[in-house]
Amino acid sequence: MKLEEIIVRHIKMPMKAPFTTSFGTIDEKELLLIEAKDQTGIVGWGEAVAFVTPWYTEETLKTTWHMLEDFLIPILLHKEIGHPDEVSTLFSSIRRNCMAKSSIEGAVWDIYAQQTKQSLAHALGGDKRRIEVGVSVGIQPSAKILIDLLKSHLEKGYKRVKVKIKPGHDVEVIRAIRAEMPDLPLMVDANSAYTLNDMHVLQQLDAFNLLMIEQPLAVDDIVDHAKLQRKLITPICLDESITCYEDARKAIELGSCGVINIKIGRVGGLTEAKRIHDLCKRNNIPVWCGGMLEAGIGRAHNIALTSLSNFILPGDTAGSSHYWYEDIITPEVVVEDGYISVPQTIGIGYIPNLKVIEKLTISKKVYH
Repeated sequence: MKLEEIIVRHIKMPMKAPFTTSFGTIDEKELLLIEAKDQTGIVGWGEAVAFVTPWYTEETLKTTWHMLEDFLIPILLHKEIGHPDEVSTLFSSIRRNCMAKSSIEGAVWDIYAQQTKQSLAHALGGDKRRIEVGVSVGIQPSAKILIDLLKSHLEKGYKRVKVKIKPGHDVEVIRAIRAEMPDLPLMVDANSAYTLNDMHVLQQLDAFNLLMIEQPLAVDDIVDHAKLQRKLITPICLDESITCYEDARKAIELGSCGVINIKIGRVGGLTEAKRIHDLCKRNNIPVWCGGMLEAGIGRAHNIALTSLSNFILPGDTAGSSHYWYEDIITPEVVVEDGYISVPQTIGIGYIPNLKVIEKLTISKKVYH
């Protein structure tokens, strides 16, 4: 394929409810949509998941657009691409900027799936017809509000719940949840809010039969996580620490975790995500697909990735209506009894709703 035109759109989507973590609160999501067209007129879509501030990684919406405009789009435009895996090689001279790389690589994968007349899931090697879905819940004003919210999610069929924690909002909150819901499939996510000095607090969480503790320590650490994992019964799940295949390999060799969360944007695209999945499968490390408050395009890519065999834990790919008044795809992503059906139609399996997209667009630019 050759990309003949790329459109980058900056859109803003109001959220149904604020989402609070240890590093802040989000009540609307700004993101970039990538629309790429090949020489035959096939259009593929990608989504850039970076936030407007660099609180998750160093990338932001503005740096993503800068990388796309000044480096990544010029590399790909009018270049002959035989397979989407080649995009990673073409981008190899550009350090990090994983979310920028992922956004346009996703559009290339979409085009490839359409060209070869297969679903994106099948193109990636996935064979599941449906995937289990969990839900992520931000920090709430009180334990009662949180518990009521968790109960409502269970009634909707979600297969597990992730609760955000931070120092001072951890052990007692989880104790209150377990008193009400002793059998709830439950995990916690710290978003790097702790250090080894907090080991005594984190060890107390072992009493609550958690599925995992996600990213308790620093975003760039795998050494201290290995020290902590040796002192815990509960598996540690690494998120921010895993930005590429080599990070995953080293973490596994050091014993830094028992689970890995794969986010397409964080690791630089679907090709790298699949490599990490395959590595973890060979080493008996279960994986699951994390969320970045994606709109429908990014959510569609997550669903396709989760169809791979070693995604054996429910991911954060909740339905569209969990986050948005109106999503940017048709049909919207729907959860039925805790499952999402993996589209079997060619491409990502959802149609971008251009009417909604144009309504939400702040600015856009066309590249030829």
